[in-house]
Amino acid sequence: MNILALDTAGKTAAVAVLRDETLLYESFLNTGLTHSETALPMADAALRACGLTPAQMELFGVTAGPGSFTGLRIGMALIKGLALPGDALCAGVSTLEAFAWGVAGRGTVVCALDARRGQVYWAAFDLATHARLTPDDAAPAAALEDFLRGCEKPVFFVGDGAGLCYNAYEGLPGVLACPPALRGGRGAGVGLAALAAYRAGRCVPPAALVPDYHRLSQAERERAARQGT
Repeated sequence: MNILALDTAGKTAAVAVLRDETLLYESFLNTGLTHSETALPMADAALRACGLTPAQMELFGVTAGPGSFTGLRIGMALIKGLALPGDALCAGVSTLEAFAWGVAGRGTVVCALDARRGQVYWAAFDLATHARLTPDDAAPAAALEDFLRGCEKPVFFVGDGAGLCYNAYEGLPGVLACPPALRGGRGAGVGLAALAAYRAGRCVPPAALVPDYHRLSQAERERAARQGT
């Protein structure tokens, strides 16, 4: 199965092409450019490098959230545009789960994205099995302490919210260091999460892809505050 995977949920952009579990191509970009500038050229370069076309993709994977609202919409729009002509199957995967699929080893990985307002989107996974240990959530970094103290295995953080977590918990027993250069999301992780979704029967046609924002936008929060709701 040919898979094109895309991540535009955070500050970085990543794309990968896989054939089942085999990684054919992967790229990662963290130069400060907007995803509207980078996502399409990155996807085009990936397909060209593999000698493939969108019509030959049997599965499209994209991060569906949590993450930047604008970034999620850019990624969804691009994947829908590529998948619609052939009505190919699509998998909108948890951004945090995709992070977990992109790392290997033993122990617990806490995937964290900067949610602003002093919060992180976070979830924890067992690395050996990729089993989910917590649901995706948005909370202050300090709210993770009870979970971390209860972990029986070593823990490390990835994602653009990892720095906030390390600032809070670097000295906590069992917390391992992860170099900043290795904390970014991988397109391969999105692709593997999409393949797992396909095998579990959770894929949808492109028109049914929707983002999962996990919380109200700033405009919606301000409107609710004005209305007193």
